[in-house]
Amino acid sequence: MKRIHSPVLLLCLTASTQASGLYLYEIATDDVGLAGAGQAARAQDASTLFTNPAGMTLLPGKTMSLGGQMLYGRAKYGLNDDALLNGNSPGNVIGWFPGASAFYSQPITDQLSAGIGLYGNYGLGLHFGDWAGDNLIKDSTLVAMTLMPSVAWKYNDALSMGFGLGINYGFLKLKRQTATGENEQSDHDWALNSKFGIIYQFTPETRAGLTYTSETKYHFDINGSVQLDQLTNSPSYTLPIAATVNTPQQVMFSLYHDLNRQWALMGDLGWQDWSAYSNSQIVVGENRVGDNERLRDTWHVALGTQFRPTDDWTFNTGVAFDSSFYRNQNDTSLTMPSGNTWRWGVGARYQLDAESSIGAAFEYAYIESSRVASPLLQGEYQHPSLYFFSLNYNRNF
Repeated sequence: MKRIHSPVLLLCLTASTQASGLYLYEIATDDVGLAGAGQAARAQDASTLFTNPAGMTLLPGKTMSLGGQMLYGRAKYGLNDDALLNGNSPGNVIGWFPGASAFYSQPITDQLSAGIGLYGNYGLGLHFGDWAGDNLIKDSTLVAMTLMPSVAWKYNDALSMGFGLGINYGFLKLKRQTATGENEQSDHDWALNSKFGIIYQFTPETRAGLTYTSETKYHFDINGSVQLDQLTNSPSYTLPIAATVNTPQQVMFSLYHDLNRQWALMGDLGWQDWSAYSNSQIVVGENRVGDNERLRDTWHVALGTQFRPTDDWTFNTGVAFDSSFYRNQNDTSLTMPSGNTWRWGVGARYQLDAESSIGAAFEYAYIESSRVASPLLQGEYQHPSLYFFSLNYNRNF
């Protein structure tokens, strides 16, 4: 009996893209140009609902932020010559993927602010096409959108606290090739999660932010049982789809400091609880197979700076590192080429008038190579990379 040692239906990447995996920091805001640096403490526009809802108390009146983004992924998978599945390799499985966000915030009283955000920072489309394993997976799409109403309370001039309720909608579609033709399954689900944040201002120039985001659990009714056409008398492989579409709890700590009127420095330290999913395993017949401790917690660090040469222009740049949630890059998942990741971002914002501004940003993510150890599917992703292009518009009312 042959067996698969890696979950071949983990249906998303990085992003967010977040630690080298499913979460995305990038949602078409200025954080793209900063590689996420200072995200929980910056609080410079209405997108602080996403990074730290407590930051709404620092915004000047009614504020709106709109953004659009395109992600291009380059992740080519090549089967080894001695893989048990014979035939074509998938090639690049990502390509282009769009994204958008919208946020609005306003004060209710001198101490209380409220807002609402709509964004997508989770999910991806993977296109394997006609390859040797197309009866395992041919194409998959996982799209999730979050509507987050939020409130923030200013306890005093130094301390603010915020809460956001994430109302998440997820859609999953999976295509496979079968003996009778192409088979497509899809399902959708609603899930709730929450975000808590605090911001503390040590001085008018220096502040710290801390956020906690709870786990999100989707339950998709997708049949995970498949048989491998190339193997004679292939057993039924039951893949842990439900366990692979959830997002772990995470914590983010950020600092922001204005050096002077022109320069600001910021940084992050983050953690995600990926080890909670280490027990997701494949079932062959009645038996569980594979290592049940393949995943580990991940860490994120980032540094960034803002330069304001004039009242009209702001320039952003940042660098970030995210550790891999795999314990061993030689034993990873076919559909989750996630290794240690470096991010570099650049961006600019121009003040159109006293109430509105427009921004643009670019980010490049370089991902460590990863290998699939299963004799059936063994092969390698050689240095996958992600490219983010974003535009955003901010307006104060």
